[in-house]
Amino acid sequence: MTLLAILLGTLVAGIGSVWLAAALSFGVLARYTQHMLSLAAGALLGTAFLHLLPEAFESEFGAHELFLTLLIGVVFFFLLDKAELWHHGHEHHHEAAKGGHDHRHLHSHGHAHGHDHDPAHGHDHGARPVSGGWSVLVGDSVHCFGDGILIASAFMADLQLGFIAALAVLAHEVPHHMGDLAVLRESSGTRKAALLKVTLAGAITALGGLVGWWLVDLLRDYLTFFLVVASSSFIYVALADLIPQLQKRLALRETLTQIAWLMSGIVLVLLVGNLTHTH
Repeated sequence: MTLLAILLGTLVAGIGSVWLAAALSFGVLARYTQHMLSLAAGALLGTAFLHLLPEAFESEFGAHELFLTLLIGVVFFFLLDKAELWHHGHEHHHEAAKGGHDHRHLHSHGHAHGHDHDPAHGHDHGARPVSGGWSVLVGDSVHCFGDGILIASAFMADLQLGFIAALAVLAHEVPHHMGDLAVLRESSGTRKAALLKVTLAGAITALGGLVGWWLVDLLRDYLTFFLVVASSSFIYVALADLIPQLQKRLALRETLTQIAWLMSGIVLVLLVGNLTHTH
């Protein structure tokens, strides 16, 4: 039952996020892109602070050990982010030296998160070469694999927790896949080809779920720490990638709308938690 739930949750999160990203990028939902960022940030923070961490702190491990793991996790994902930015910067410099063609693209975060950064906030990391389409797919697949492991960890702790984690991953993967679709549309030439490639990468989430199921079952005594690491990932992405993009000077109405979508993400996580708990 747990394995089936993991497969279902990872497929919905991995492939569902790609199709939603396509709707936001190419379809009638394009106007809601910024709202999706707010919703994803709220969903991530709500999942980490209202579900994953409380579940972890109900274990026999002490608060000091768990907070230390949380801190190490946040620093680890920060270092992953820096490593990927350094790699892309080196790659861009090499392409420029060869006279390669560049175009602007949504930043790809070190742990499955890419977003459109505002240059005014210092998050513009330059362009990615169109010829790097396959490297984007490889990076996306690795990110999706990691997400699958995180989702599996949550399902192994509790089915309700797993569904909530899958929802949070779906929400925060949407901006990332929007960036991938933008890059691959240029390199592939058509929307359909780009969508197919990113969908296949998203399906790797299920493979990560299978590996996570095996790994967490093997290390079941350390499941609590898997949950804390998942929390650190969600918190880092929300605070370092998503929320900074929302920190712009906006009109009062737009600011209130932004806050409403952020709160909607938190409420959505609460509602899903209550629904799955009652069933």
